[in-house]
Amino acid sequence: MAKPLLQFNDRGIYCEAGDFYIDPWKPVDYAVITHAHSDHARWGHKHYLAHKLSERVLRYRLGEILLDTLEYGETVVHKGVKISFYPAGHVIGSAQVRVEFRGEVWVVSGDYKLEDDGVCIPFEPVRCHTFISECTFGMPVYKWRDPAEIHEDINNWWKRNSGEGRTTFIAGYSLGKAQRILQHLDPSVGKIFLHGVIANTHDALAQNGIELMSAERITVETPRDEIRKGIVLCPPSAAGSPWMRKFSPYSFGYCSGWMALRGAKRRLAADRGFILSDHADWPGLIKAIDATGCECVCLTHGYTASFSRYLREKGYNAHEAHTFYGEEEDEALPGETKKEGEI
Repeated sequence: MAKPLLQFNDRGIYCEAGDFYIDPWKPVDYAVITHAHSDHARWGHKHYLAHKLSERVLRYRLGEILLDTLEYGETVVHKGVKISFYPAGHVIGSAQVRVEFRGEVWVVSGDYKLEDDGVCIPFEPVRCHTFISECTFGMPVYKWRDPAEIHEDINNWWKRNSGEGRTTFIAGYSLGKAQRILQHLDPSVGKIFLHGVIANTHDALAQNGIELMSAERITVETPRDEIRKGIVLCPPSAAGSPWMRKFSPYSFGYCSGWMALRGAKRRLAADRGFILSDHADWPGLIKAIDATGCECVCLTHGYTASFSRYLREKGYNAHEAHTFYGEEEDEALPGETKKEGEI
């Protein structure tokens, strides 16, 4: 019996025919990277291959690495195996990895969402025999509202805070959520400020030619009256920190898909929770998988057991694999690990 084109081992997703890994979690010789989040792009590999728009963020986060890049739809042949990238819609530079060898096609999704967020190139379905997919929000309870409504809620909340003399802080991961929030803020309300970590990421994206809405890095010299009327984009790690408390009184908001869970806002000590995720919801996952035309599905992280059972009931050859994905900062509640079946 022929070996699968892609296999899971103790280092990551391995292609024996081409002798490379996709999003490995231990050091390898050749790593194909779906996107620049830390649970998928790790330090220590000898050679990296990623999408062109991930280049500067990867170098900012990982240092002087040996890195080649591809555009979407471009193909490279590595030891006889064809590798190409297609939009995943997760964050800027995120890519699904298409692997082809002797007529067999597998696609590794990385993380993805189907909504057009106005920042990323939207998700593009890729036909394949086997689809290796995430399912971070693979339960029926997760059905996202229209993102336009969420962005309107954020702007209205900011207006109220400004009128009541409270600084507005809103938390989202520095790559992905921060750019998405920023692009939909209403600059007529006040000035937009960036925590240093997010400003550094935006500087790296600018070096890759990405144009985002204008925002100012917050410093000790920033006038307090401007901050009081403005909004500050910060990473989740800044929540309740001594740095944030310097700007009291303030109102703190948190953007995440996990805000759909009862008690999530309380556990994060957030004044407002906004259900906004860079991952596909339950309908989105099903739509994405159906669009591939695949026969086999392998689920890497999220509600893998229950979702694979559901897919088998739909007629797919579906199973789950143990990986080390799903640990990125904005999609985990502090001090907690998501377990199968938690709602």
